[in-house]
Amino acid sequence: MPDKLILVGRVAGAFGVKGEVRVSTYTENPLAILNYRHLLSESGAPAITLLSGRSTNGGVIARAKEIETKEQADKLRGLKLFIERAALPPADEDEFYLTDLIGMEAVAPDGTSLGRVKAVQDFGAGDLLEIDAGRGRPGFYLPFTRECVPDVDIAGGRLTAVRPVEVDEKDG
Repeated sequence: MPDKLILVGRVAGAFGVKGEVRVSTYTENPLAILNYRHLLSESGAPAITLLSGRSTNGGVIARAKEIETKEQADKLRGLKLFIERAALPPADEDEFYLTDLIGMEAVAPDGTSLGRVKAVQDFGAGDLLEIDAGRGRPGFYLPFTRECVPDVDIAGGRLTAVRPVEVDEKDG
């Protein structure tokens, strides 16, 4: 079974007529996806092997070992591309990857369990932790800010979560 998979890109379709493929990248530097070369599908099976590429707006134009024609590239449109978590370089001291938060227990400042981090989302206004409250309780989103998440204990597998006061919960 593969290590935790990290989404690093998505095939956007063919580029030109010679089998190049457009890849939308989710890496900080779009060309960094070329460093991983052997990209996986969501199941962990091999997807494509990047041979070379050049930067374009929002991603790369790449040559892949498995793609020789425009038609082959077009058939892969929408394919999500992953790497194993172990392929990422180690995080610096006192730093972590957002993906490392997934599965962590979210606890209130008093130690009460609020649930587990299901996903990290960014809808354009900053990172949000999606918390699965479990036991039939409704889940919720938590802004990933120092105010709402004052402590992250990667080694301990838990983070402190301070839920913001909802508008309808305020006095008056």
